[in-house]
Amino acid sequence: METPISVQDKKDFVRWFLNHYQLKKRESVWILNYLINHETILNHAHFVDEVEFSPRGILISAQGVKTPPFRFYKDQVMTTDAEKSFHDIRLNQKEPLYIQLSFDQSHQCHRYAAVLEENPYVPVNHYITAKDKQLAGRLLDISLLEHQKQQLEKEIDQALDQGDRSNFQRLSEQMRQITDELQKQI
Repeated sequence: METPISVQDKKDFVRWFLNHYQLKKRESVWILNYLINHETILNHAHFVDEVEFSPRGILISAQGVKTPPFRFYKDQVMTTDAEKSFHDIRLNQKEPLYIQLSFDQSHQCHRYAAVLEENPYVPVNHYITAKDKQLAGRLLDISLLEHQKQQLEKEIDQALDQGDRSNFQRLSEQMRQITDELQKQI
């Protein structure tokens, strides 16, 4: 279970962020300053990644990153109008608000990591690509073949120990097929 992040920690982080980064859109500064001064909103605010999947979220970008300057998402609708966003935040202070701050090396910033929460709305397989699935399947195939090869090695040793020539030849043929299959996979 995640430990809730205190309103004071969120305030401290937002102040630090505003003091260290120039934002692409000046209205973003106003919104963040408004959040600092309204604990009710900050109490319901969550800093996350992939905010576009959230029911109500805001993306704010600093200078020097390739993300859009400002985006507000609500119920599958996106706007770049900061004033509309501000009014929604002001009027719905007790609704959860998901915030994504995009700035240079954000994923390496310990201050951001301290307030960052997992976004519960990101689809389960969002980060899994078709290439990842293909690689995982290949890895499973190779692992299975390696296991079968080990089992066959034991059975071949047993056949040799028992002097069972026909079983040895049958198992050796299976070993050759598995070895060929492994070569194809690798």
